Amino acid sequence: MLEEIIKFSPKIIYIVEGSIVTLQYSLAGVFFGLIIGTLLAVSKTSKYKALRIFADFYTSIFRGTPLLIQLMIIYYGLPSLMGIKFSVFCAGTIAFSLNSGAYVSEVIRAGINAIDRGQFEAAKSLGISNYLMMKDIILPQAIRKILPSLINELIDLIKESSIISVLGEMDLMRRAQVVGAESFTYFTPMITAAICYYLLVLFFSSIATRLEKRMAI
Repeated sequence: MLEEIIKFSPKIIYIVEGSIVTLQYSLAGVFFGLIIGTLLAVSKTSKYKALRIFADFYTSIFRGTPLLIQLMIIYYGLPSLMGIKFSVFCAGTIAFSLNSGAYVSEVIRAGINAIDRGQFEAAKSLGISNYLMMKDIILPQAIRKILPSLINELIDLIKESSIISVLGEMDLMRRAQVVGAESFTYFTPMITAAICYYLLVLFFSSIATRLEKRMAI
């Protein structure tokens, strides 16, 4: 086993470097997903029925269909309709962001609903507009409450980002597949990729745990 590891050491480094690509997709997906999710969450709590219906419909579509299908539609389907060819990174970021936004919206909505209703009434009695109330009073408190949950969404996206390998992107999974195909053995490459995923998840899980403890004080 040790000899095999030494023999594979250059290829192991090659696989590990794919962690950077995996993190790029995950962080970009969560960042833009947070923006989309915030807009959706505000729409879901809006007094306007049309916004609530749109936000609920959006969420049901992206939570009710596989992420892989969404990725395929964006990368292969939309270009045939729009005449625009997306790069792999662009298509992956769009798919992950739209999908993440649907899940994040539910988390943020839960955070908004957890805010004491008296704060809403106090803001209205002071004549504060809904926009300023959400931006300056409600959302900052909601984000603080749900920050550990947002990190958990990042953790889920780190694992789910492996599907980008089907488009040929050189992330952790794809690099492990390439090395496995070249060496005709998949055990060491796949174990290496699995360990990298595990360490990434462990790192961000520890951050989430620390945030939960700090916020509980």
